[in-house]
Amino acid sequence: MYDLSVAGLETFTTATGIVTHNTMNTFHYAGVAEIDVTQGLPRLIELVDARKTPDTPMMTVYLEDEYATEAERAHEVVWQMEATKILALGDISTNVADFLVQINLNSETLDERWPAIDNVEDVAAEIAHTIEDSLGVTTSQSGLLIEFGPEKPSYRRLLQLVEELRSIVFKGMEDITRVVIRKEENDQTDGEEFVLYTEGSAFGSVLKIDGVDATRTTSNNIHEVRKNLGIEAAREAIINETMETLREQGLDDVNVRHLMLVADIMTNNGEIESIGRHGISGSKESVLARAAFEVTVNHLLDAAVHGEEDDLDGVIENVIAGKPVAIGTGDVDLRMGSIDAGGDSLTSELSDDWDSCT
Repeated sequence: MYDLSVAGLETFTTATGIVTHNTMNTFHYAGVAEIDVTQGLPRLIELVDARKTPDTPMMTVYLEDEYATEAERAHEVVWQMEATKILALGDISTNVADFLVQINLNSETLDERWPAIDNVEDVAAEIAHTIEDSLGVTTSQSGLLIEFGPEKPSYRRLLQLVEELRSIVFKGMEDITRVVIRKEENDQTDGEEFVLYTEGSAFGSVLKIDGVDATRTTSNNIHEVRKNLGIEAAREAIINETMETLREQGLDDVNVRHLMLVADIMTNNGEIESIGRHGISGSKESVLARAAFEVTVNHLLDAAVHGEEDDLDGVIENVIAGKPVAIGTGDVDLRMGSIDAGGDSLTSELSDDWDSCT
């Protein structure tokens, strides 16, 4: 195993004799239809560290039935997902003389994002009600114009209301800041379908939306996958995300079995554990195995204080102690004997156990 983040290991030879140069030591963002995603070594570190939230969470959302083929139906799903804030709905102005915040809503935008409501003034009333609940103010509505202000005349409070107004989500999911829709080939139907790419992730909520194909929709947040689909789905997500990261860097010759082994170790107890000292490596029973990974002195001192013993059962600790590893040929006790020429008697000269021979 090579730690690609260690200086001096940029170039190495794989088991098949291929000389590979590590180009994964910098941040690299690749745009997927204007959606930025973390790739390369930073993404690989996110996965093996089992971080709760990726730096750039995203989802690939597949649609089903008419939602996958009709643009209007696909956009209905988009508006249920993408967080709609006030700046997308109209213009905001402040009347300093009267201490009022004025919102002039755009009728075309309201029609587009609330297709199920025929009257845009009803949408405006719904927006005004949301503002009252979120800011604790009283609003007045006239058509598509909404006004409100602080209870007492205060410039500071007026500006605070404007800033708080900008953060209110009127429709969609707060964690999904943007959705990009693309038309792609569907290998199953030999036709085309609409696919949604999100900036941000709300995996569990998205799976419940009508028109979303829950069997194909994915998230790059492995913890969300485990929470909603279970540990086996999280294992598959780790394998797929890691393989895709390596493939993007030209390392697609890595055998998937290596990644399956890593994913199995990370998920074998029903939870997702990191590889580092706060996870799998730090929970080993062997003192020397823990010390060999990181913070060597701390592990040795702590073990000495608590009187821990190391049975030298594993590979790492036996290598450190200079003893044969008890696997393969090292797990065999060799005994030697001889038979005299006459064949009348057996004279055996048993050697010591293999451990004492060495």
